[in-house]
Amino acid sequence: MLNKNPKTAAEIIVEALETEGVKYVFGLPGEENLSLLQALSKSTQIKFILTRHEQTAAFMAATYGRLTGKAGVVLSTLGPGATNLVTGAAYANLGGMPLIIITGQKALRKSRQGHFQILDVVRMMEPVTKLASTIVSADRAPFMVREAFKVAESERPGAVHLELPEDIAEDITDKQVLLPVKVRRPGPDPKAITEAANKIMSAQRPLIVIGAGANRKRIHKHLSEFVKKTGIPFITTQMGKGVLDETKECYIGNTALSEGDYIHCALQKADLLIVVGHETVEKPPLIMAQGDREVIHINFSEADVDYVYAPTLEVVGDIAHSLWALAEKIKPSVVWDFSYYKKLSQKLKEHILEKADDSAWPLKPQRLAKDLRDFMPADSILALDNGMYKLWLARNFPAREPNTVLLDNALATMGAGLASAMAAKLLNPEKLVVAVVGDGGFMMSLGDLETAVRLSLDLVVVVLNDKGLGMIKWKQQQMGFTDFGLDFTNPDFVSLAKSFGAGGLKVESAEGFTKALDKAKVLGGVQIIDCPIDYSENKKVFDEELKQKTCEL
Repeated sequence: MLNKNPKTAAEIIVEALETEGVKYVFGLPGEENLSLLQALSKSTQIKFILTRHEQTAAFMAATYGRLTGKAGVVLSTLGPGATNLVTGAAYANLGGMPLIIITGQKALRKSRQGHFQILDVVRMMEPVTKLASTIVSADRAPFMVREAFKVAESERPGAVHLELPEDIAEDITDKQVLLPVKVRRPGPDPKAITEAANKIMSAQRPLIVIGAGANRKRIHKHLSEFVKKTGIPFITTQMGKGVLDETKECYIGNTALSEGDYIHCALQKADLLIVVGHETVEKPPLIMAQGDREVIHINFSEADVDYVYAPTLEVVGDIAHSLWALAEKIKPSVVWDFSYYKKLSQKLKEHILEKADDSAWPLKPQRLAKDLRDFMPADSILALDNGMYKLWLARNFPAREPNTVLLDNALATMGAGLASAMAAKLLNPEKLVVAVVGDGGFMMSLGDLETAVRLSLDLVVVVLNDKGLGMIKWKQQQMGFTDFGLDFTNPDFVSLAKSFGAGGLKVESAEGFTKALDKAKVLGGVQIIDCPIDYSENKKVFDEELKQKTCEL
């Protein structure tokens, strides 16, 4: 059916975005985007949010996708604007976050500027997206937008890139937009469910491993019922945090460290692993392959088999449906023995709480985690940048609800923490949102402190100040190398915050951290907390204390 009111490609694209339910477009436009920007200005549904760096816009749009399941949208110009989006595209694609990237381009038919700023952006985006293509006619625009959203949001979610040349943006079309069609994911094979149930009931020490894929499609209800019925203990990967309440008795711990923690004793002791939503982008907590134990893969798609992950049984289909079907089949078994897990869980909790009230200064990471958890309500959101603190908080900070700890253990890029917190606050204005960033990552995203202030966000940003790249220094030390090349100086973060129109608080004692958090919450607006951190605990705890532990309890 033809549209009785012909529109430009730019206008039909905006109409298509509205039809997809888009609320925000994040970006930093250039002259090649002006037709699209003009069309956006007339939208009553979509708010355009200008950022100070394209990377921030991509991180915000990806976080929107992560939290809603609907693709976030980011806009940039050609050339350097597009190259600045590559990290954001990779962040979304590896992290399983639906994202639509729209970049401008010079005219296809006639350009008077030679090759000025022109790169093969589509080819550049192909390795870091699920799909990348150029809109070559106005008639194709509505169909390509619909395809982009379908591809971005389907399992496994990721980034899709559309390039819009400036002459095509102004072309006229009488085509109509396409309406989204809800697709029902297929359920699992009944034979696979029966086989999985039999394996679980005959195991002695089954253990559930919850991965990133379980955090996407809101499988909380059915997984909770499965755990409640069976009583089988569970552990989480970093990006699986919060799918279930980590303060409950069945929770053992998080695989924040790649090896050597108490949690790895549990994994090694298990004779069957029920792996829910595993993704190979995350570092594996151990080699989950055929041989030492049974491994049941429960996911939307088949397993990517490699050296570290080779399941003995795959239950493929909608995860929630699979868990429901399994719960219907399974009866708690008399052969199950969880006594070791309970002892280990207690040992790990005791270790986590050591030094949690330590008044030593600078602040110890153990106290950072405890003070943050005590300060934050169950439904509040903790957004993390990438640094040493991410390991400490993944391990020591129990998540209470799905997607309340936003961290990146896929691309693991610095600079994403502030942006993800900003997007989380936009979507959840009634909730407390706290960003924890290192001094290195914070300086990478500093310009968009202005964006947060301009948007009038109530945001607490804790800057952990160690004047260096703390995680890399720890790795350097582990390898016996010279302390070299990883130190820098920092500005006065309090004065810097005030120059942006934000508030600034400096912590000067261990007891002062919670006082600063409380004050920041009362003051409202964007509040930067400058907090020195003691990363000597990395070596003491992770390298020395954990090496002395024993798995024999």
